[in-house]
Amino acid sequence: MEYVYAALTLNESGAEINEDNITAVLEAAGVDVEESRVKALVAALEDVDIDEAIETAAAAPAAAGAASSGGSADEGDDDDEEAESEAEEAAEEDEDDDEDEEADGEGLGELFG
Repeated sequence: MEYVYAALTLNESGAEINEDNITAVLEAAGVDVEESRVKALVAALEDVDIDEAIETAAAAPAAAGAASSGGSADEGDDDDEEAESEAEEAAEEDEDDDEDEEADGEGLGELFG
């Protein structure tokens, strides 16, 4: 999860999201950096507009509430669906990495710091 936070920090500061910058942020935070995870994250975020994905994710609870109450969410935007799909793929990839860590015997403690 700290890898995703590093990417979000870089995005918020306007810095380029690349391997060197993510590694620098993680090392500054005292994280033991795994180069393969950094490469996977950068590849997953290559074509993702993070600001748009955040807006889409923030709108998702409102859209779910409207759909369950009989209203309709914004159905015409394929771009929003594509961004959401890409964000979900990136999140799933990060979850897969976390599962790999657990399989390596590092346990849940690694998830929290």
